[in-house]
Amino acid sequence: MAIEDDISLFERVPTLSLLGRQALRILAIGAETRYIHSGEVLFDVGDEADGAFVIQEGHFVLSSDASGDSREKMVGPFTLLGEIALFTETKRPATATALEPSSVLHIPRPLFIKMLDSFPEAARRLREILAERLDQASREIHGVRAALDTRDPK
Repeated sequence: MAIEDDISLFERVPTLSLLGRQALRILAIGAETRYIHSGEVLFDVGDEADGAFVIQEGHFVLSSDASGDSREKMVGPFTLLGEIALFTETKRPATATALEPSSVLHIPRPLFIKMLDSFPEAARRLREILAERLDQASREIHGVRAALDTRDPK
C-alpha cells in the first residue's frame, strides 16, 4: 500500500484518527506491513507486546483463557490491536488468530512515542481521550465492586 493509503486507513481507526494527518504520516512511514495466512497466529496470550497492529484486511479471532473462562471475539479491518502496548511494556492479553488471509500494519512503540514527542497537540488530544476512558473504567470497576459488596454476606 502507498503511504497515503496507510494514512487513510489510520484515519478510520478511532484512537488514531485523533492524532491528525501529519502525525499519521509519520506512523505510516514507519509502520511495517505483515501478511498473515488463514489459521496463523499473529500473537499469543502472554507474549511481550512491542507495539500495536491495525488490521488492514481480513478478520482475526481474539481468544483469552483467563481463570478458565474462555472468551472469543472477532475483529476486522480498522481495529487497533494492542493499544496499551503503544504506551508501555505489557503482555498480550489474548491470542490473535487469522480467520482468513489477512494483513496488518505494525506500529512499534518507539515510533509511536517519538511521534507523540514531535506532535504535542496530538499527544494532548490523545491524553484527554485516554483520561476519559480511564475515568469511565474506574467508575465501572467501582460499580462492580459495589455490586459484589452487596452480594457478599460477610
